Amino acid sequence: MAQSDEEPPINQLDLENSDQSFAQQVQRLHQLTIYGRWLFVGCLWVTIAPLCLWEIRTEIALWQQYFTWVAVRYGLVFHPLATLGLAFCIGMTLAVLIWQSRNILQGLPKQEKQRLEQQVYRIRQQGPSHPLWKWVCH
Repeated sequence: MAQSDEEPPINQLDLENSDQSFAQQVQRLHQLTIYGRWLFVGCLWVTIAPLCLWEIRTEIALWQQYFTWVAVRYGLVFHPLATLGLAFCIGMTLAVLIWQSRNILQGLPKQEKQRLEQQVYRIRQQGPSHPLWKWVCH
């Protein structure tokens, strides 16, 4: 099949991927993603968790005096918003922890690595006007 004049002979994205600075920028973006996820989880624990714990403060006092799993169950069942909030905080913490553990133990999945590479490529194209430019491409 003959190559048309409109198609570039070499994919520009492949050229960008080959240099060392691009790999470092992808790594920096991945680090920013990690920090962002943990920052989100931290904000959940600082904002939502105290409100939920405040709502069940009387049950917590009861649990300190007479702890049983039945008391915990009923305390959570009769405070569904507090239960939902705490479950969300715990669930997001576990999700980020498992995600990061998988990345450490098995490496980044190919799909995630390609997504990061495309995002770095877009950041490079936009230049200094992109909000992540100074953290990724400095």
